Amino acid sequence: MGKPTEEQRSQWFFQKYVSQFPSGGEIAIFDRSWYNRAMVEPVFGFCSDEEYQNFMRGVVGFEKDLVRQGTILVKIYFSVTKDMQKKRFERRQHDPLRQWKLSEVDVQAQERWGAFDKVKYEMLRHTHTAAAPWTVIRSANKHLARLNALKVILNAVDYEANNQDLDYIPDDDIVISGAREIELMQKEQLRKGKKRAEVV
Repeated sequence: MGKPTEEQRSQWFFQKYVSQFPSGGEIAIFDRSWYNRAMVEPVFGFCSDEEYQNFMRGVVGFEKDLVRQGTILVKIYFSVTKDMQKKRFERRQHDPLRQWKLSEVDVQAQERWGAFDKVKYEMLRHTHTAAAPWTVIRSANKHLARLNALKVILNAVDYEANNQDLDYIPDDDIVISGAREIELMQKEQLRKGKKRAEVV
């Protein structure tokens, strides 16, 4: 979904997303959902600190209410390393068939990696809940990442006529829980803190 209009900026933050929600038996997939407010917007100054804090306070209750009333909510975070992201962005810059994918936000993302890391950690720590957990997908290999994302979605929904001959089990090397990602990020913070202490 595009940048909010002036009208949307005057509305309840979740309103533009709710208007796109599926009816019974349908599915809606958001590329950069309301979590834009937790990641891109604060890093680039597209929202105020008050707007960011309001989002972080309200999103857990919003999602809990959705799930309580029957919505199957699947939250997937595609994770990529800084080096891989840089490689992909450089390819987009020089490939005429991929240049349309490269935005100004993408160009500056590498420079703000530390800020993104910080807001990612805060987002996962505050919004990974029993009602609406995060699933993190390692996306160095795009093909495998997409296949595993489909498996995660298919396993979240009960449906008839699923082909038992197909492999629906996500790859443990690619798909991890939000809780595990939080643990790994905490360990990395401790390692960085120890290195800084050793330098001082």
